[in-house]
Amino acid sequence: MADTKREIERKYESDESGLPDLTGVAGVAEVIDKGVAQLDATYYDTVDERLAASSVTLRRRTGGSDAGWHLKFPVRPGVRDEIQAPLSDTLPGDLAGLVRSRVRDAELVPVVRLRSDRDVRDLVDAEGRVLAEVSVDAVRAERLSGGSGSAQWTEIEVELADDVDPVLLDKVEKRLRKAGVRPSKSASKLARALAETAPKKRKLASGSAEEAVTAGDHVLAYVRAQRDAIVDLDPAVRQDVEDSVHSMRVATRRLRSTFKSFGKVLDRAVTDPIGDELKWLAGELGVDRDREVLNERLLTALDEVPSALVSGPVAERVSKWAGDSPGGASGRLIGVLDSHRYLALLDTLDAVLTDPPLREAAGKKPGKVLPKAVKKDFRKVARLVEQALELDPGSDRDVAIHEARKKTKRTRYAAEAATPALGKPAKDLVKTMKSLQNLLGEHQDSVMARGTLRELSAVAHAAGESAFTYGLLYGREEQRAAAVEAELPGFWAGTKGATEVL
Repeated sequence: MADTKREIERKYESDESGLPDLTGVAGVAEVIDKGVAQLDATYYDTVDERLAASSVTLRRRTGGSDAGWHLKFPVRPGVRDEIQAPLSDTLPGDLAGLVRSRVRDAELVPVVRLRSDRDVRDLVDAEGRVLAEVSVDAVRAERLSGGSGSAQWTEIEVELADDVDPVLLDKVEKRLRKAGVRPSKSASKLARALAETAPKKRKLASGSAEEAVTAGDHVLAYVRAQRDAIVDLDPAVRQDVEDSVHSMRVATRRLRSTFKSFGKVLDRAVTDPIGDELKWLAGELGVDRDREVLNERLLTALDEVPSALVSGPVAERVSKWAGDSPGGASGRLIGVLDSHRYLALLDTLDAVLTDPPLREAAGKKPGKVLPKAVKKDFRKVARLVEQALELDPGSDRDVAIHEARKKTKRTRYAAEAATPALGKPAKDLVKTMKSLQNLLGEHQDSVMARGTLRELSAVAHAAGESAFTYGLLYGREEQRAAAVEAELPGFWAGTKGATEVL
């Protein structure tokens, strides 16, 4: 995989009066002139500018100290993650994969060429350590696709060096503002180039987005947020970013639950097949994830066992069962993300948002429609929890608790979708359902752990090893499950009226 760098920078408008003296900035001992570099960058995007719409930039640049391919993802204002790859005539496969969730099957074409004369200076401290790079860029932009406009401007860019306190940027900005320099109105050179070179008919009038006013508006806003989460997390999953697989899986579950919960708003004849595909994707994402979580639980429990009570190669058995690789972006999972089935699912979600299959209730006020859906889901939770409480401890109760947990998650996600419309009551229900979900989840994790311990015990016994420690761990897992079952009646007693205020 290509190298990744966190880029923290700020851009400023310049009237070509030059850069003010920055040696007066606290902590800056010297400003070192690094000379002028000629940069030539071609930016790539789809014809309909899908990358730009997501504030993602992809360019091939020559000149300067970092010639090559650069792919940048937004993190927050002024912060981007830049993935670099060596200079080549064609887009490297790694970078192509990282934009696939946005590009799909569309062709990447040159959209803008930027040529810059970059006058570079380093800000260094008393020990000679570089704190930041400051450049004055004279930019010439030329549109290559979707028009033939051109533009030019001068801007100042301040990029923080690695491991330097971002407070320095505030200090530099204070000095620049005193000299009459103001922050740029554009987030990037590409954004400015696209805006200033676009044909007039393509320029969109500025204005705030329409507020969600109907039940359908609120449900679609939640659907859109989960679709965006899947697309945004795709590159992170491919790069093995921590928790990205789990987060993408949660987004797929939220979507599927939303389609089921709000069947009065969105036609389930359309959304049920999409739900089947989301279930498939969640399953693929969970192949390694579930085993990782259970492996961590078992090893943590084993660490709590006194060494005198550990008989045989228990840790080795557990790790071997979990697999040698830590999971993440396995070749299998990347294959899923590159598959036609996955990309078709993303296209289908786009289509639902573009032309939603709205039912009559979608046009009604959210205060009337959304509470009904949330309460319906909650009633299913209540039925399953009360059923579980009536059963004796054992496999039937385990199944009932597991089913109650799944319906609890659905109720939580429905309440999340309704929160912008219903406010604090829905927000409070989300918290309550999350707590119940965690409690029931602890029970299910214990059930799964005990099943695995039985398997490992049998394997160890067949190999002539002692099964004592597996039995010890099994007993402790039984105690953890029993503790949940003992806590559940009291917890539920304080929960079952949670939807009355909706």
